[in-house]
Amino acid sequence: MDKNSINIKNISILGSTGSIGRQTLDVIRNNSGYFRVIGLSTNKNIDLLLEQIKEFRPKMVTIFDKDSYQKFLKYKKNQEFAELLDNIKILNGLDGLVEIAKSKEISILVTAVVGMIGLLPTIEAIKNSTTIALANKETLVTAGKIVMEQARKFKASIIPIDSEHSAIFQCLNGESGNKIDKILLTASGGPFRGKTTDELENVTKKDALNHPNWIMGQKITIDSSTLMNKGLEVIEAKWLFDVDPDDIIVHVHPQSIIHSMVQFKDTSVIAQLGCPDMRVPIQYALTYPKRVDNNYEKLDLFKISNLTFEKPDLNVFPCLKIAYDCLKHGGTDCTVMNAANEVLVEMFLDDLIKFYDIPKYIQLAIDKHEYIENPTLSEIIDTDKWTRDFINDYLKRKVN
Repeated sequence: MDKNSINIKNISILGSTGSIGRQTLDVIRNNSGYFRVIGLSTNKNIDLLLEQIKEFRPKMVTIFDKDSYQKFLKYKKNQEFAELLDNIKILNGLDGLVEIAKSKEISILVTAVVGMIGLLPTIEAIKNSTTIALANKETLVTAGKIVMEQARKFKASIIPIDSEHSAIFQCLNGESGNKIDKILLTASGGPFRGKTTDELENVTKKDALNHPNWIMGQKITIDSSTLMNKGLEVIEAKWLFDVDPDDIIVHVHPQSIIHSMVQFKDTSVIAQLGCPDMRVPIQYALTYPKRVDNNYEKLDLFKISNLTFEKPDLNVFPCLKIAYDCLKHGGTDCTVMNAANEVLVEMFLDDLIKFYDIPKYIQLAIDKHEYIENPTLSEIIDTDKWTRDFINDYLKRKVN
């Protein structure tokens, strides 16, 4: 990177010990001297957080889990770490995430936490006109209308980190004023591409976690196996790029080389291609509008030779249809869908439910909840809580 091409940017990462967080720090590591880490956070992985503190020397950290936070405080009494931690503000819980996010010292907030917990910190950062490097899908899925209204009000940029949305963002560069006809959102198809409902009836979490192309955290990998991940991305795309749900077309593209495409009114299609490596869209979000050198694998189309596309099977993967239906119906449906999915994916990972129980109970929660057409932020948070309680209580009664 040319030292004269970019100013030092102060960055905080919510979810620094997760897959996206670790890869973000790898990007920062590979561009040493051009980024300053201000804040980091973890849920429970305090050992890795400590290693990150040693290397990047942030000013503040948050440990979300209360027990892990108490354990981490004991490090301050250890002579080996006392000096390291003495000048670092150590925070806890959602309040800690919000405090990191709202710091006026940062220019970019990377939201890499998993789940609804990313919503409030993101909104607080937006109020400071901080640039959001968005990896937390649930922020826009649950409250897309509110988040985008706030971003426009406070002139805060939202740059997507997801490979698909980064691709669309890049395809739209220089196209201001040219109307989008269709967004062609690509999907790998996950580990169960081509399977039937009978074949998926008794799949295990080990089967579902075996993604063919991407290395990701457990939750997003399960979402990829159900195609809920693509459903969440459809909802994100609607809010990020202001398009109608019917104009977002999912294409199963098993090679994961074309990360997504935009079709314009003149029938031209612009695509963004590259090897599957999340560090590329992360780096682009951090250095935007600059493109900088790296040593990542370069695309060799002669080696790839064949790019294919298929329609997703909505009977085999009902989660994708549920996401489209919720987006079209609007209101609190997407909030319920997201919250139910989070709880059910965790249950599936704990071997408490079967694969197709995920869409089954998501739909049940949507049908049972008290629909609100234009929810406030408070009502979205209440709906999220109701959904989690409903799923847990319902399945507890069902087991007993």
